[in-house]
Amino acid sequence: MKKLAPLGLLVALGLAGLSRPGAAAETVNPDTSNSTPTPPPAQLERATLGGGCFWCLEAVFELVPGVHAVTSGYAGGHTENPTYKQVCTGTTGHAEVVQIEYDPARVSYERLLEIFWQCHDPTTLNRQGHDVGPQYRSIILYHNPAQKAAAEKSRADAAAQFTRPIVTEIVPLTRFYPAEAYHQDYFRRNPDQAYCQAVIAPKVRKFKKELGR
Repeated sequence: MKKLAPLGLLVALGLAGLSRPGAAAETVNPDTSNSTPTPPPAQLERATLGGGCFWCLEAVFELVPGVHAVTSGYAGGHTENPTYKQVCTGTTGHAEVVQIEYDPARVSYERLLEIFWQCHDPTTLNRQGHDVGPQYRSIILYHNPAQKAAAEKSRADAAAQFTRPIVTEIVPLTRFYPAEAYHQDYFRRNPDQAYCQAVIAPKVRKFKKELGR
């Protein structure tokens, strides 16, 4: 269960680890009845990544040129059709992830991984800031052997950027479950929410600056 720390204190300290509000009342997502979405158009490919709060990753990757869609969801677990409330217990095995549809002619899988390492801390086991639990683990779920090889190389290359060992899992994607509708485009629809202001907004501003926006 997530707890919300006082916003003023966290902003004053410059922390980016504010926990999200607790799990909302369980909402059944009609989309999860089909956990194998239809393939993207032929020119698009998919990447599935988890690095803590999926709201954060979604907000960043939606800014990347060449990314056509970002869907927040759950993957890597054993419970079928999980709800947010169930995933928040840490007992389903799932991680909060984003599934990214991108045009490889405009942005490479390797570039997406570079951004992934930059927008979360891959050295903390089962947590990001004040969000604690296996659902917040750092994870790359590859779709094919080429993605597996690229992920392993990228993880090895990224190790030099951190003073502690990277704990990111690299595993095959088996099933992806889209999250409930209220989680999709969360930052865009709730920019003034306390967690969004304290945690997500600074990451978005930083990435926009890198993009020259």
